[in-house]
Amino acid sequence: MPYADIPGVRLWFTDTAGMDDDKRTPVVFLHAASGNTDCWVNQEPVFIAAGYRCVAYDRRNWGRSEVTETKAEPGSAADDLEAFADHLGLKRFHLVATALGGIVGLDYTVEYPERVISLSVSSSFTGVSDASYMEVQTRLRPPEISNLPIVLREVGPSYRVSSPEGVAKWLEIEEASRHEITPEQGQNARNPMTFARLEQMKTPVLMLTGGADLLSPPTMMKIVADHIPGSSFGVVPEAGHAAFWEQSEAWNKLVLDFIGEYEG
Repeated sequence: MPYADIPGVRLWFTDTAGMDDDKRTPVVFLHAASGNTDCWVNQEPVFIAAGYRCVAYDRRNWGRSEVTETKAEPGSAADDLEAFADHLGLKRFHLVATALGGIVGLDYTVEYPERVISLSVSSSFTGVSDASYMEVQTRLRPPEISNLPIVLREVGPSYRVSSPEGVAKWLEIEEASRHEITPEQGQNARNPMTFARLEQMKTPVLMLTGGADLLSPPTMMKIVADHIPGSSFGVVPEAGHAAFWEQSEAWNKLVLDFIGEYEG
């Protein structure tokens, strides 16, 4: 697969561009902290069949992407996405993101609204830093939850029972995803996320979560959704933090139904 050379990093990516892709609207996928491009295996064929061009990449410090300027400021993941979109010549696209990818997606959409046709955010902390939200987050996600083994805190119990093979594959992707980095190499949002920033959004937004999500339960996601004008909200029953993986059929339908309402 190809690499996109952007400032400070070579981003490994996949792109289903084909001979008819000038007629297909792009969908760019943003993975979780516990994943990389490989995690979208249950989305890509379904979105292609629905008529979309699918683009995904390993973010800086994840997967097969390679930092090329180790002493340089890492910048923001939103600016990496903007450089990546320029590299591929993507003028407008749907953005579909999960977990940490959702924080990037919200930051990017607020900063570059002219690029994003629609934004779908699944199972994400969202990055909101308002004191009222942080207080709720602390109550709903105490250290006991954050300190659980990753498979227990991110994969719902129903899926752990019904699909041990799927859990094993999810863990395989997770274990291959993260780089060992220093705190200085980590990226921050382009600007701090606040309810005030979200309230200025004009882009159509879908907020999704799993009914059994320990990290981003429906209550937390709904609080954020209520600050985004005209946003849609949905819950995938029984799914945990990895709703897109655990209940991919239901999750894909919710996202495709939403983005199908908007074309650039």
